[in-house]
Amino acid sequence: MNVNKTILRTATLVALGLSAITMAHAQQDPYSPWLVRARAVELNWANKQNNGLDATNVTATNKAIPEVDVSYFFTKNIAAELVLTYPQKVNVTVAGNPGTLKALPPSLLVQYHFTDLGAIKPYVGVGMNYTSFTSVSVPAIPTASLSSNSTGGVAQIGVDYMIDKNWGLNFDLKYIQIKTEVYAGGADKGQLALNPTAAALGVTYRY
Repeated sequence: MNVNKTILRTATLVALGLSAITMAHAQQDPYSPWLVRARAVELNWANKQNNGLDATNVTATNKAIPEVDVSYFFTKNIAAELVLTYPQKVNVTVAGNPGTLKALPPSLLVQYHFTDLGAIKPYVGVGMNYTSFTSVSVPAIPTASLSSNSTGGVAQIGVDYMIDKNWGLNFDLKYIQIKTEVYAGGADKGQLALNPTAAALGVTYRY
């Protein structure tokens, strides 16, 4: 009987202790670790080329795209952000001839958030980008093609201005390394470094 009472008392104390820890954590951080944003992004391509053959010059036209990102906060300052969109149609010019391609450029970043500045919450981030190129079409040069994918680094600065505890406005600026080999007739004609600067405005929602 005494053993049973001891077990019951111990279990009760453990339950009360866990409850107190949970309540203390909730008081310190009343938010879920999840944050989502929807942004409008302007991609400004660098179009740097290394080919030596003027006839194969390739350029991409600047483009506005929609973007959604999801962030998870490991602490109040450290977060991971996954940046997503759907395959985007990009207008290109190959040796003066118009064409199109589709690019899917998700990125994954680790961020540091400055959270003790009131409603203004700046952040910086670094990470990796993976871009998949598909549906390359240049009617005047049917043999034109690009590498199927690209990986590169991403650097980011941004700020959230929180209107209330859940909703805010976001400004974000990224530099993304995207490069691809250019082919014509199966021959490698050189490398195109797209390396866009991505300026974005959007809406933030913190659970």
